[in-house]
Amino acid sequence: MATRMTENGVSTTQKGQEQYETFVISTRPKRTAVQYDYRSAETGELFTCVRPTLAQCRLQRDQWLRQKGLTN
Repeated sequence: MATRMTENGVSTTQKGQEQYETFVISTRPKRTAVQYDYRSAETGELFTCVRPTLAQCRLQRDQWLRQKGLTN
């Protein structure tokens, strides 16, 4: 699968930026998932996850930021 989020297997997400793509994980029944990347504006650390919805990805990111003591 080609993705616009990586170049040569490395995330292209810049500091303070989020990127996401939706893709089909099953055709019967049709199910989708979201691949999500966020790079911390403060440290440049990359957070990445795959969840069924973008809202779930952002909740996971917010938990990660709180755990790290960072803000988004």
